[in-house]
Amino acid sequence: MFPLSVLFKKLIREGTLTVIDADGVAHTFGGAEGPEAAIRLTKDFKPWGVTFKPGLKAGEAYMDGTLLPDGDRGIYDFLLLVAKNMEWRPGNAFHNMGGNPWPRFKGWLSTINPVARSRKNVAHHYDLSDELYDLFLDAGRQYSCAYFKKPGETLEQAQENKKTLIAKKLLLKKGMRVLDIGCGWGGLALSLHKKSGAHVTGITLSKEQLSVARKRAAKARAADKVGYRLQDFREVRETFDRVVSVGMFEHVGRRHYQTFFNKVCDCLEDDGVALLHTIGRADGPGATDAWTLKYIFPGGYTPALSELTPHIEKAGLYITDIEIWRLHYAETLKEWRRRTHQHKKKIIKLYDQRFFRMWDFYLSTAEVSFRHLGHVVFQIQLAKKPGAVPLTRDYLFKK
Repeated sequence: MFPLSVLFKKLIREGTLTVIDADGVAHTFGGAEGPEAAIRLTKDFKPWGVTFKPGLKAGEAYMDGTLLPDGDRGIYDFLLLVAKNMEWRPGNAFHNMGGNPWPRFKGWLSTINPVARSRKNVAHHYDLSDELYDLFLDAGRQYSCAYFKKPGETLEQAQENKKTLIAKKLLLKKGMRVLDIGCGWGGLALSLHKKSGAHVTGITLSKEQLSVARKRAAKARAADKVGYRLQDFREVRETFDRVVSVGMFEHVGRRHYQTFFNKVCDCLEDDGVALLHTIGRADGPGATDAWTLKYIFPGGYTPALSELTPHIEKAGLYITDIEIWRLHYAETLKEWRRRTHQHKKKIIKLYDQRFFRMWDFYLSTAEVSFRHLGHVVFQIQLAKKPGAVPLTRDYLFKK
């Protein structure tokens, strides 16, 4: 416990943390009124590893069962308490803990994603069991932030809200040709076609997603208007009236941002409109934590707006609208986490206890990041010409 005691005494300034060591002795760390959490450590727990590499070793300790929550809400309470104390706010040195230049340089190296590596990275996460995703996503398998217009809306309604808003921002018309970069399981492409009559081409690097998407289009009798390819965005050669990318840009990697926006520009007709929907950082450039890079999204990185705009400018694109979604993803992840716990036994049967803990840690850390650590969602509308979209935003609010 010794090294952890030093760490927690400095870190826990709000709320209370109770740590029960392998001998059953409780150690309490607390500050001002705030969240409460309790964890238990087994005899196999390695405190020095977590102390010096918390971004990697804390998650691994939970996966291995040597650091366990002592409560009913899984690991979430502990991560929420830690995130609250590392919150992005003026003067909080703990927010940048571990953010020195060397880890950031390593993070830059880890997000160099040529085509072959991109395919491997995508397969790592998205080629998991179909049944897993059915257990925690909505029926349409929207694996990106939902848009909650009213308190108490279901995940299904909030995902429909998102697709409707995207369709409005794209100003779709019947017969238009749309490119969906990172189409996932095909739900957005089908929805855009249904709402507008547009022809949609979706591209993905996941063989599993491609198979599901094509089956969905066939079932909807839309395969002649909605098609899918196993293709990297860098390999697209045609032009389109509209380009959309939702939840894919986080996998591009910083070194490839200019390539991405150049390709968007090249793929757009002169009067075309594009929409980028991506997780972002409100707190400026950073680095993906080591645990997420290793276990969840290899090659992944969440950009700050300041990292995107220079590349958009150099590509010759106008930014015609930016909308920042703040707590929408926290609420989305909360529901994904609830459904994950609801189907805990099924997930363990699909994989094992260690996998369930990994998935629980992933969803929990993501949720607290959107609540306290400066994570948001950017929706950036782009065009080649300043008059490609209306001069006011009134069109977004018409039924």
